[in-house]
Amino acid sequence: MFGRKKTAPVVLAVSSSGGHWTQMQRLAPAFSGAEVHYATTDETASEQVGTRNFHVFPDANKDTPLRLLICALSLAWIVLRVRPDVIVSTGAAGGFLAIRIGRIFGARTMFIDSIANARNLSVSARLALNVADHVLSQWPGVAAKTGAEYRGAVI
Repeated sequence: MFGRKKTAPVVLAVSSSGGHWTQMQRLAPAFSGAEVHYATTDETASEQVGTRNFHVFPDANKDTPLRLLICALSLAWIVLRVRPDVIVSTGAAGGFLAIRIGRIFGARTMFIDSIANARNLSVSARLALNVADHVLSQWPGVAAKTGAEYRGAVI
């Protein structure tokens, strides 16, 4: 009622820097027709997407609990501002946190595990199995043994 009028679905694409970000960029054509917001740990990545819908959150991992809390608060603020219909993540910890937070607010979610995880799902992907609408592995063998879905590889 008082919110913005949406003509296209709002997608929040969340990833850490490096290979996670590279894989997210390869997914960009799949977001055609959507209002896309990118969130990553690398401030310089905004140059690659050429959009003002760009957000930065602090990097964290399971070994840095205080940074994880700060990361979660930052991502909660991003999710509250963007109000996405869909959250897609290619990892890592921040991606899982965004999905967890997004589910609380009713977003549909997808976690795509890194192509580098050829034998097992990452910790973030394993956690996402209990939360996300879809968890995808880029390896059919990993998907078969973990309960993740296989729909092909990004790279």
